[in-house]
Amino acid sequence: MTGKDRYTQIEIPAQLGDVLVEAQNKAAARSKRTVRLRWLGSAAAALIACLLVLNIPDVASALSKVPVVGSIVKVLQFGSGGERTDGAAVSTVTAEDTIRIVFNQEGNTAASVPSYTVDQREAPNRLIFTFGGVRSFDYDALEQDMIASPLVSDVYRNIILDDSAMRFVVELKEGTRHTLTEFSNPGTLELKLTAEGKAAAPKEVYYVRSEGMPQGESLAIMEEVYLEDDVTFLKTASGDFAAVMGGFATREEAEQKLAEITARENYAGDLHVDSWMSNGHPE
Repeated sequence: MTGKDRYTQIEIPAQLGDVLVEAQNKAAARSKRTVRLRWLGSAAAALIACLLVLNIPDVASALSKVPVVGSIVKVLQFGSGGERTDGAAVSTVTAEDTIRIVFNQEGNTAASVPSYTVDQREAPNRLIFTFGGVRSFDYDALEQDMIASPLVSDVYRNIILDDSAMRFVVELKEGTRHTLTEFSNPGTLELKLTAEGKAAAPKEVYYVRSEGMPQGESLAIMEEVYLEDDVTFLKTASGDFAAVMGGFATREEAEQKLAEITARENYAGDLHVDSWMSNGHPE
């Protein structure tokens, strides 16, 4: 019998069709798994490459010119952050509803934001920015950039008795919410503004305050005198500035605070209780 004869007489099992179908299904599953693993590997490689690029200073500086900048340090509405430094310079960049405060050190982009505090107050809704270790900033440019936002109603500087610090106030329009994001590499503080749509109903707010006066050293000295009373400085309806303390819900609370202050030996008799609406300014 020839080899060909033996081949033709081989009995084909009845289950061969089922075996072939099962083999084909397993092969297809292995193929899909291989493609998925290759895709995941490619995505991981792309992510690692992106992280490596963001940690190269020159590339990070270049990427800071696009909306996603550096590495997020923290996100907040008010509070403090940054690192202690000296000699930082300040500039601003605005784009629609985002204001970015950018810091430089000795002519180069700073790796971190200088130490700062951001305080939120009402009557009117305002943010008070204070930066330490800053000796150079173009306030006029900062004001112009910030006031260009349709959700900012006013920007003004507060004078403080520290030539290595700066403070400015950003008044927000009614119904505006904000988020602050601190970035490193490069050191940037980003203020994101959004319109809530419907503003809260205005209410009367009570303060202990000084008389209105021009912006200057006299106000800065009042900060030293009333530092423990959480004093801030607010622009009045007439364009002057007043030292204010409180933000009380009732006149009785404000009167109690004034009585506490007037009982001190060094009280100069320069304060009184006043009130105005939460969406307005003192006279």
